[in-house]
Amino acid sequence: MSIKRVGIVGSGIMGSGIAETAAVRGFEVVLRSRAQGTADAMVAGMAKSLAKQVDKGKIPAEERDAAMARVSAVSDLSELAGCDLVIESVVEDLAVKKHLFTELDRICGEHAILATNTSTLPVVDMAMETGRPDKVCGIHFFNPAPVMALVEIVRPITAADATIGAALAFAEACGKSPVEVKDQAGFIVNALLFPYLNNAVRLLEQQVASMEGIDTAMKGGCGFPMGPFALLDLVGLDTSLAILDALYDEYRDPNYAAVPLLRRMVSAELFGRKSGRGFYDYRK
Repeated sequence: MSIKRVGIVGSGIMGSGIAETAAVRGFEVVLRSRAQGTADAMVAGMAKSLAKQVDKGKIPAEERDAAMARVSAVSDLSELAGCDLVIESVVEDLAVKKHLFTELDRICGEHAILATNTSTLPVVDMAMETGRPDKVCGIHFFNPAPVMALVEIVRPITAADATIGAALAFAEACGKSPVEVKDQAGFIVNALLFPYLNNAVRLLEQQVASMEGIDTAMKGGCGFPMGPFALLDLVGLDTSLAILDALYDEYRDPNYAAVPLLRRMVSAELFGRKSGRGFYDYRK
C-alpha cells in the first residue's frame, strides 16, 4: 500500500512530533485537534522547532518551508477522510481510544490504515471497534519523535501482513529504525523500562539514597543519558503511573505494582516537566 497522506489525531507533544517527522520526510500531514486554535498552535510550534533546526544548520530553510507547506491543521475529524494512514496519539485511556477508532472507521476510506501510538494498551481492543481489524496496528514513536530513532510496530492478532508491511515501510521512510513486536502490554521498551523506573522510586522511598544520588549513579554507572527521576519527569508521572497500572493489570508482576510514593505524587498533581514540578522543580 502506498502511503502519501497521513492524519495525526492528538494535540500533545507526541502528536506534533510525529507530524513534524512525517512532514519533513515528504508526507502530506493533516494535524487534527478538537479546537482549531490548538491545532493552529501545534503548527506554530512545529514551525518554531524547524526554525531552530535551520538556525543550527541541521536542515536548509527550503526544506523547512517545504515541510510546513505539507501540513494542514484541522478541528473536524471528517477532514481525515482522505488520509491513507491515521495515527492517533490522544490520552492513554482505552475507552477514549476505542470511541475514536469507531469514528475513524466511519470517516476514513476503506483502504486506510488506522494506527495507535499507545505505549501500553492492547491494540486488538481498538481494532475490534472497527470494521477493518486487519488494517489496524500500533505505530509507537518515542519522545521526542523527531529525534528518537526507534518505532515499535505492534502487530495485533487481527492485523494483515500487508498492514504491518506498510507500517514498517512508513517508519523507514520517516528515517526511523522500526522493530516489529507482538501486541502485549509494554511491548519491548516499556516492559523493560518501567520496572527499572518503579524500582528507582522504591529505592528513594526506602531512603537507600537521595534522588540526585540515584540519578548520578545510573548515569555514571550505566552510561544512561539521564537518571530515572529526570526521565520520569520527562515522561510525566501521570503517564508513568498509567503505564505501570496497565502492565500490572496484564501480568500481575510485583515489579509493575506502582510504588505508593509515585501514586501520591500523581494525586498531588506533581506530574513532572509539564506541570512545573515532579521529582525536580522546573519553575525556576
